[in-house]
Amino acid sequence: MTTEPAMFALHRLIALPLFACAALLPMNAPAADQASLEDLDEWIEAGMADWGIPGLAIAVVHQDEVIYARGFGLRKLGESATVDEHTLFGVASTTKAMTAAALAMLVDDGKLDWDDRVVDHLPNFRLSDPWVTHEVRVRDLLTHRVGVGRMTGNRLQFMNYSPRADIIHQMRYAEFEQPFRSAYVYSNVMYSVAGELIPAITGKSWDDFIMARLFEPLGMKDSNTSITAIASDANAAWPHQEIDGEVVTIPRRNFDNVGPSASVNSSVHDMAQWMRLQLGEPGVYGGERLISEEQMRETHQPQIATGRDDHQSPIRAYGLGWSLGDYRGYSIAQHGGASDGMNTQLIMVPELELGVVVVSNTFNNFRLALANTIIDRMAGLDEKDWHEHYLSDFQDRKQSAQEKRDEIHAARQSGTRPSVSLNEFAGHYHDPLYKDVEVFSPGEGRLALRFWGDDRHIADLEHWHHDTFRAIWRNPARREKFVHFTLDADGQPDTLTVNFTLRPDVLQVGLYPSSYQRSVTYQRREQN
Repeated sequence: MTTEPAMFALHRLIALPLFACAALLPMNAPAADQASLEDLDEWIEAGMADWGIPGLAIAVVHQDEVIYARGFGLRKLGESATVDEHTLFGVASTTKAMTAAALAMLVDDGKLDWDDRVVDHLPNFRLSDPWVTHEVRVRDLLTHRVGVGRMTGNRLQFMNYSPRADIIHQMRYAEFEQPFRSAYVYSNVMYSVAGELIPAITGKSWDDFIMARLFEPLGMKDSNTSITAIASDANAAWPHQEIDGEVVTIPRRNFDNVGPSASVNSSVHDMAQWMRLQLGEPGVYGGERLISEEQMRETHQPQIATGRDDHQSPIRAYGLGWSLGDYRGYSIAQHGGASDGMNTQLIMVPELELGVVVVSNTFNNFRLALANTIIDRMAGLDEKDWHEHYLSDFQDRKQSAQEKRDEIHAARQSGTRPSVSLNEFAGHYHDPLYKDVEVFSPGEGRLALRFWGDDRHIADLEHWHHDTFRAIWRNPARREKFVHFTLDADGQPDTLTVNFTLRPDVLQVGLYPSSYQRSVTYQRREQN
């Protein structure tokens, strides 16, 4: 006799399926028509100017039709090419729902069950706890409840030119942020594990399966699964960041090592087709059923609670690749996406058969203001000045973060020197999870860090005080971090501690201050 693990039943207890909730909601004003969006262009352009956004695109789906799809601004600062509805943007974590949909197809094919043990399909899968390794199910991977946190993300680049198998292998050394199935702990790498189920079951790579089973049937001809597929002359946006008060172009970020969590590049034209699959009669596109009604409901079913604002507010939850919640009385399914200099917001209101996707080529919350404004108009709700709401909130947070950063700088102790000469810090350091970092001299009187033996992961060291240094990445998009050395009983450097930022308070201010970071202590070792 077997018993169902406690968290497996959670999705049955939190709420009814998203697509079954409409009849239980209070009726709001009737949805408006396309005319509600006629004066949107000027409003968008003004908002982009306020936020310093080089380029943006948006699509709106209503009752299985794309009623609005346009681009604004530039693909890349300093060049004349403009954004349109076919311009490619990195849509980052909106990729997760696509991976869940691909697995739903395998469930429909009878080749997979949501509650299969992962090790039954991937025998080499390992986490630091053997019991958890044995018990992790497919559903756990997709709901961020395994308990291991971020190893790669919009600020944390971890072995990002290594094969997915290498990243997954390293997770056996990762400590748990929360006990297994006890809490929502966002993890890109667990989605990478989920994606690897596809080649294990079908013999096709995740990339090829997504192209054949999703992109081709949906007519998503602009889309791909890797920046390596973007030609030099492609209609594709470049990422930008505000660095030292100026919005500048930065390199594209390669997310191939955790592709199933974040690597899709798409246009709003194509993302509109993806939303059409989700809305109306879910799983049906152009009269053809691609995913069963049962499995579409399962992907939008609340699986784990993620919080609520107060005891009277609706409970927020996560489904299989979707964040589920409430917007002014309507159930919504949504997901954001953030990679280096790219931001995406996708929100769907199933009761209204309404979907909005906004993509831009710099970090901002104007995309939220824009999506909310469109929903308000289409639902016939009283409009709120969402632009002012998000802009003033951002300005307040930015000021607060700058003040904290200034405090860190003020605490720097002047007149100190390292305990030993710089060349004595040089050497090879190792951590089981984060692997290797080399401290070397790129020139007279200077030190730098090289991670994983890769010249694309070099940070130059600036002495801060005592044996603490600030590491300045050569890729400006990655900003900076603090590191420090400790000495052994003989007065020789024996450890290097690196403070990895998982999420900065406000990126426009810098990588610090941060309330979510991880300190990793590397042990010095002899070179092999």
